Amino acid sequence: MNTNSKGWKKLFLCCLGLFAGTAFCMKWMEADLLQNGQTFTVIGLEITYPKEKVLSILSGLDEHVKTILRYHLSFDFVFMAGVYPGIAALCMMARNRSYKPFTQKLLLLLAILQVAAWGFDIVENLYLLKWMKNAAIGNEFTLYHSIVAAKWIIALGGALIAIPLVLIKKKPAQQG
Repeated sequence: MNTNSKGWKKLFLCCLGLFAGTAFCMKWMEADLLQNGQTFTVIGLEITYPKEKVLSILSGLDEHVKTILRYHLSFDFVFMAGVYPGIAALCMMARNRSYKPFTQKLLLLLAILQVAAWGFDIVENLYLLKWMKNAAIGNEFTLYHSIVAAKWIIALGGALIAIPLVLIKKKPAQQG
């Protein structure tokens, strides 16, 4: 393993710790995300709930639940600092194991795109925080869902392509 690969592995392991710790904290808070006696999820706010349900949830929160949701979104900002650099490091580790130029270029592109996914996630959280303060969702809901979808496609694309390549045993270089 060369020095470059060791650096990416160290970054990945550091990010994995940050990812796991913040994911645990956010999961722990989920049980307290209640509106009218019904639980809701941040993933639901991101992906599955229609505009009317998001508006209904955010406008009907009591101060205690608003505080918990703000904490959850705050932990999510820290989570982002683990997940996106971690996926980028994973892509670079996979790139270092590949001998195919196309695969190397694709993995480099996916690593770089994690910066965009991180930015999209930040914007997503800022929308949720804005809508919590003023429960009025205008025409930006379609843009919001597009940003969320782009974030997920980039992040999952990077992870799902890199993970198998990192796990596959590296072929020895051909002697010639």
